[in-house]
Amino acid sequence: MTLRTKILKMHPANLVLASFVLAIALATFLLKLPISTRAGHIDWIDALFTATSAVCVTGLVVVDTGSYFTVFGQGVIIAFIQMGGLGVMTISVALFQYLGRSVSIRHRMAMQDLFAHTPREDIFSLVKSIVLFTFGAEAVGAVLLTVHWSHELPFLQAMYTAGFHAISAFCNAGFALFPDSMMRYNDDIFLNTTVCGLIVIGGIGFPVLYELQCWVRHKQKKGRLSVQTKTVLLTTLILIVTGALMFAFLEGRPPSNTRSWAHQIMIAVFQSITCRTAGFNTVDIASLKDSTLAMMTFLMFIGASPGSCGGGVKTTTLALLSAFTIDRMMRRKRVNIFKKSIPPETVTRSVSLVLVSMAVIGGVVFLLLMGTPASGNEAVEAHGSFLVLLFETVSAFGTVGLSLGVTSALNTWGKFWIISMMIMGRVGILTFAYIIAGTKAVKGVEYSEENLMIG
Repeated sequence: MTLRTKILKMHPANLVLASFVLAIALATFLLKLPISTRAGHIDWIDALFTATSAVCVTGLVVVDTGSYFTVFGQGVIIAFIQMGGLGVMTISVALFQYLGRSVSIRHRMAMQDLFAHTPREDIFSLVKSIVLFTFGAEAVGAVLLTVHWSHELPFLQAMYTAGFHAISAFCNAGFALFPDSMMRYNDDIFLNTTVCGLIVIGGIGFPVLYELQCWVRHKQKKGRLSVQTKTVLLTTLILIVTGALMFAFLEGRPPSNTRSWAHQIMIAVFQSITCRTAGFNTVDIASLKDSTLAMMTFLMFIGASPGSCGGGVKTTTLALLSAFTIDRMMRRKRVNIFKKSIPPETVTRSVSLVLVSMAVIGGVVFLLLMGTPASGNEAVEAHGSFLVLLFETVSAFGTVGLSLGVTSALNTWGKFWIISMMIMGRVGILTFAYIIAGTKAVKGVEYSEENLMIG
């Protein structure tokens, strides 16, 4: 059996995972080239970590992107951020379509699993729309950011900086060319608005963007948006507003009393948006209160929306479990959202997703605690090793990229576990569950029922 035949017979879940692994391997090799770093050398584990963070659009770094890597190395990083944000499968299908070559049924199924909540015949139109919209949004963002940075940088450098951050923001990657991320611009409303807009658009999911595009063009009747789109938009809005209010309440006005309320609200909104999947920050994360970090950990665990650039358990899972809890408390038989009943199998999968995700995160945190020094790091001294490592692990799982500064202090095994979490978060925990156990229950014996007390 040839390699091509084996690839064509792969299940879409295996195909998606394989595509990301191959992309990470290629990015690692390119970052290891002497031309990629200013020092001409980078450790294999650090190259692998950076490559994984780029392909999985996470943003966790062990070295400073702007000062450690050359323009070539930064180009490799942003190219693989783009590839990882769109999805390797999306790019390959779009390229095959452009060249007029046929696309296998496996590739079509992979696209269906990634970007559609219901079976659809226009999957190629969806892929084409995704690619065009992505490049269009990034181009608009790059132009706006060029206008901003042209006032402080030479024009070509301003264009380069703007393009890098526009792609990083839309793909929810969080890579920045500045050592303090966006902290120096926390009072710039133009930059904050542009970056937040790119993050939100890239995080609500390509299926939602495609449906909204069709809705605007009157291809669908007004008011006939799907439950998927309505749920994503409403949940995203609630999370942004609630996260911003919680951040502002928990942090309050700084002791220096130098910020206005408008400035403080802008910081709160930015962190509420970015901490669910993007990874940029306009405040020093390590200086935040433990209660604020706990709230941000919850938002990172939820993550972005299905079919987007982000990770986490997804906004729709939170909405579905909330509806499930309310309906059970009201003694309702079915879970209903926007006057539509959700299939029981979908509810079961959402519960399994959250439980498995929590178990995996807990296991990785335990492994990190075994191999990470309990002291010697400022963040660990201030917040305790458990909260610091939990924050780091959930950030990797949600492909967020925020950190309390412990990333570079991790040993080789610690970096390996975080790498694993980034891949799981980007590909999806249920994809790994399928690869390990399959999609259907085919074994087991059914006995007579007997009740069990719970709660």
